[in-house]
Amino acid sequence: MEETKEKKSRPWIFPLLFLLTLITTTIAGAEWMYGRPLMYFEPALSFGEVLSGLEFSLPFLAILTVHEFGHYLTARYYQVKVTLPYYIPLWLGFAGIPLTIGTMGAFIRIKEPIKSRLEYFDIGIAGPLAGFIIALFVLHYGFTHLPPADHIYTIHPEYEEYGADYADHFYNDENSFYLGDNLTFWFFRNYVAPDPSLVPNAYEIIHYPWLFAGFLALFFTALNLLPIGQLDGGHALYGLFGLEKHSKISTVMFILLLFYAGLGLVTPFDPLEDLLLYIPLYIGFLFIVMRSMRVTNRTRLLLASAIFTAQFITVLFFPALKGYTGWLVFAFIIGRFLGVYHPPALMDQPLSPPRKVLGWITLIVFVISFSPRPFVIY
Repeated sequence: MEETKEKKSRPWIFPLLFLLTLITTTIAGAEWMYGRPLMYFEPALSFGEVLSGLEFSLPFLAILTVHEFGHYLTARYYQVKVTLPYYIPLWLGFAGIPLTIGTMGAFIRIKEPIKSRLEYFDIGIAGPLAGFIIALFVLHYGFTHLPPADHIYTIHPEYEEYGADYADHFYNDENSFYLGDNLTFWFFRNYVAPDPSLVPNAYEIIHYPWLFAGFLALFFTALNLLPIGQLDGGHALYGLFGLEKHSKISTVMFILLLFYAGLGLVTPFDPLEDLLLYIPLYIGFLFIVMRSMRVTNRTRLLLASAIFTAQFITVLFFPALKGYTGWLVFAFIIGRFLGVYHPPALMDQPLSPPRKVLGWITLIVFVISFSPRPFVIY
């Protein structure tokens, strides 16, 4: 009765959230394209410039929508009660916080328990695989329809004075932001773009909306496909290996994520007075992050200390190695809210060989979409 009432009383929420997200991502796309925020900046973006942000919002939301409807339609196929996608608009320019991407993504709400390992697997992988396919089309279009090389001068007129050597004068490690790399993006850049001279460098991809949308799609695909817990990648892992092996592999992957994310955060080259403060704080943070692991508090503390010690020694011998602290944020979300483990299904039969192949393809998609350092800010 409550479900029927909800459907009758609030069906407007889904298109409304989509419309708001279309507006906010269009504004965000224009801000990235032209390198300046909509508000609190002169010259202000014109209405025509804001509308050009559709070149970002439409491909990006197409990928996001296909991803979510991959989950939705598969759930409906198995007669699992599920909502339409809830889009989450997020634009903070009005608060003086510029250059968001206009959304925090989208999600569907599953209203009843999933009964079998097969359903978990199919519903889990359908979204990222469908979205990844659309992302490939977006990237192909973006790399085969690049504007002329002097397009960057329309955004940064100050570059024109230095011609092709502008990078030597404007990029430095003190005031820079650029996108990282992954195997899929590397492939398109090197083997699909017809003219390598038109391919923007990592610092300028944000001004090329189709490329930026494709890169973000790969980032979110990898994020969802981390083979941990109940993420889409965790569902694939559960389908392939079952509950017991999932728990072991997920635990190892979670610890590896923590190790890499915090690598170089606290180093033997820091001043002693800083180390006396940072070491216990950092170990305490790791202890909190690992709360959902099924171990005693003593074991958790030992694990946190071991991870820190391994990071500390690694940086001592390889000072150039550096992780990506942004992954610590996501590790915190996993460890505190999403969980490291997977719930058992009532029906736990192994997958058929064709679906096992799909499972391995899904994990390969994770590998070729993953950026160790996706957004680098100095």
